[in-house]
Amino acid sequence: MKKILFYNSGGGLGDSIQLFDLILSLQKHFKLAEFFYLGAHENHFQGKLKEFNIKVKTLDLGLKYFGFRWWHFLVTKKKYVDKNIEKMDLIIDLQSKLRNTIILNKIPHDHFYSSTYGFKFCSKKAEYSSGEHLKNLSNFLNTNIGISKFNPNNLEEKYKSEAKRLLPDKNYVGFSCTQGNVYRKKSWSIKNFMDLATKIDEKSMVPVFFIEKEETEIVNEIKSKLPNALFPEHHSNIPCPALVTALTSRLKLAISIDNGVMHMMGLANIPMIVLFGPTDSKKFSPKIDSIKILDSKLMHKSDDINSITVHDVYKHI
Repeated sequence: MKKILFYNSGGGLGDSIQLFDLILSLQKHFKLAEFFYLGAHENHFQGKLKEFNIKVKTLDLGLKYFGFRWWHFLVTKKKYVDKNIEKMDLIIDLQSKLRNTIILNKIPHDHFYSSTYGFKFCSKKAEYSSGEHLKNLSNFLNTNIGISKFNPNNLEEKYKSEAKRLLPDKNYVGFSCTQGNVYRKKSWSIKNFMDLATKIDEKSMVPVFFIEKEETEIVNEIKSKLPNALFPEHHSNIPCPALVTALTSRLKLAISIDNGVMHMMGLANIPMIVLFGPTDSKKFSPKIDSIKILDSKLMHKSDDINSITVHDVYKHI
């Protein structure tokens, strides 16, 4: 394999973080291959996630929101050929929208892997399982691709040192309570988080909140009720996703809703409690050693994440 292309239609940081282990496993197996990313949105591996050093180049065809416009079907092949790049040895389609897959398939390639339409677009028949991309690719390529997971110890020393400065002890419980995507109601109420953090505080553990400085109303509300609460990112000159992961490594436990910070925390592979409402907990939860998933759909037969009570969470701490 010389050239391998990943395609993903999701634009969030969490969508990209979920690909870390897949990319690292393939990079270890195909050591001499070049890896490219094509998406409907920016390549976070070269942007907001660059400090994690996941080396994936951008394939820029000059088509905004690639795959989401039917007319892309007419120009994709020409746009690719005009860049004078050899055909891809392998295209890995990591989404399942029929239109996007049909358009992606226009890029010249030898092998095409996609779960769309029950894996019918794969260029080779094999045994496939939904959501098991690494296992599927091993079957697809007739090779045994070992699992290589992201190791937080490989973060740059400056982030680990900064995390130790900001959180010098080991008696912390972290909270991530705000969502980036406002179109789905994934947020547990701030009151619930504060009530839970109060119980943590009473157990002589320190609540640590991962909230952007700009959320001044929420930050001030928490500070007024929890004077011992910490906001470490607000006191750093190098705030970034890599610092969030390094800070998480200093926690005893992390509690989060389904958001981008949840995935940054998951990279630290510490015990987590994650709350889900309308989104798919099986699909989006971090794949880590110790995690308790509280899904309102399974617990209370409701999409409303706020049907999960403070007691539901606290009993798992």
